[in-house]
Amino acid sequence: MKRMLAVAAALAFCSSAALADDKPTDDEAAKIKEAVAAWGCEGGTYEKESEGTGVFEAEDVKCKGGQYDFRLEKDFKVFVITKD
Repeated sequence: MKRMLAVAAALAFCSSAALADDKPTDDEAAKIKEAVAAWGCEGGTYEKESEGTGVFEAEDVKCKGGQYDFRLEKDFKVFVITKD
């Protein structure tokens, strides 16, 4: 039973590491920041999906109405905003 749990934990770690997002370049981060600011928001952490979709994420962004997560297309247009 302990071996099964260890194997399951190792598989979970490996699969989550394989799906880790990348850090955007400085230019990409500036464009994400600009897109978020257009919505009257600021801050957060920025990521670029590593799956090759070209999707960017801005997480824990502070806006007047609270904290949100943004998803942006590869041309930096916001297509999803969710309340955090």
